Amino acid sequence: MLNTKRIFTAACVGILIFGMSFLALGSVLPHMVEKFQVDKLAAGAVASILPLGVLIGSLFFGPLADRYGYKGLLVTCCLLVAAGLEGLALGGSWGVVEIAVFLIGAGGGALNGSTSALVADISEGQRGARLSILGVFFGVGALGMPAVLAILSPYTAQERVISVIGFLVLATAGWLLTLQYPQPKHSEGLPIRQGLRMLKNPAMLLLCFVLFFESGVEGLISSWTTSYSESELHLSAEKALILLTAHVGALAAMRLLLGSLLRTHMPYRILAMGVTFAFAGSLVLWTGSGYLTGLTAMILLGAGFAGVFPIMMGKIGDLWSNLSGTAFSIALVIALSGNILINYLMGLLAHEFGMVKFPILLTVSMLFLAGMTIATGRLFSDRMRGQLPRSGA
Repeated sequence: MLNTKRIFTAACVGILIFGMSFLALGSVLPHMVEKFQVDKLAAGAVASILPLGVLIGSLFFGPLADRYGYKGLLVTCCLLVAAGLEGLALGGSWGVVEIAVFLIGAGGGALNGSTSALVADISEGQRGARLSILGVFFGVGALGMPAVLAILSPYTAQERVISVIGFLVLATAGWLLTLQYPQPKHSEGLPIRQGLRMLKNPAMLLLCFVLFFESGVEGLISSWTTSYSESELHLSAEKALILLTAHVGALAAMRLLLGSLLRTHMPYRILAMGVTFAFAGSLVLWTGSGYLTGLTAMILLGAGFAGVFPIMMGKIGDLWSNLSGTAFSIALVIALSGNILINYLMGLLAHEFGMVKFPILLTVSMLFLAGMTIATGRLFSDRMRGQLPRSGA
């Protein structure tokens, strides 16, 4: 019999590792640039390798999980991340750093998706609630990596800290080997054909494009908030970082609260309310000015977005429970595509017009997200449950 508590704990540890590894590059990149004496072009190139690796890992984890199960996949992901962290710590050339970053991205991307799919598989009837709790651990990992490096850097080299974390990830892989996981769902080869059918399903596409815009807006906030705050709100670097931290903190705190709320309240109502808060936050940022305005906007955006990802992924897990890994792969690849494309658009706008266009693009993206969210309402209706797919079709 499966010990679902141990499996859920393993998933939380896995996504915490992803959070830490995802922030590892940003935390040590300035040090690596100085160490290897490379220019900004090389630094930008290696930074682009990370999302590429995450995209590739997200693409392949789902069919592999459905065909072979979770044990080998999770262990392999941890080994890739551990190897990448050790490469960052011990690599003697910039080429090794580039390979290490790709390994962290691919292993971390697959780890992110497989832990989410695993939690969905063991949480029938409470997928949204448990996925919300899972998201909290990503936030802990994401905040933990820069915090640990900041605390320990005065006493020891950053490379040593990264190396120790890499060995802890390696030890986690050994622990994951001892657990029992749900059985594979698809015994006849990789479910590629079923995945292609999902891509043609209107319900799947609608849910995924909510995630497309949510991920895009999250990427905008993570990548451009500090630049906008300094150039347009005229805040100091320290206050700009406080705004970004407030956003992450509000998102993590609300996801922790949603772990309880989603057990007793209708998910779509929470989703609609959250998107309303987030849209209000984008309008506050666009029309206001100053530190308190920015702080209010970031808190509204963080709290508002908290439910979108777990509720959408929970619904996908409900509708395609027979091939949840493949379904989650499709959803995450589309979501990451939104992150990349909308951030690229912001880069073009920033080059032509400066950061003044940031809140405009944020608000327009929120309009698309709100429209998509309204359209998904019928998928959450009790009357529609018998008409929606519950397999790989």
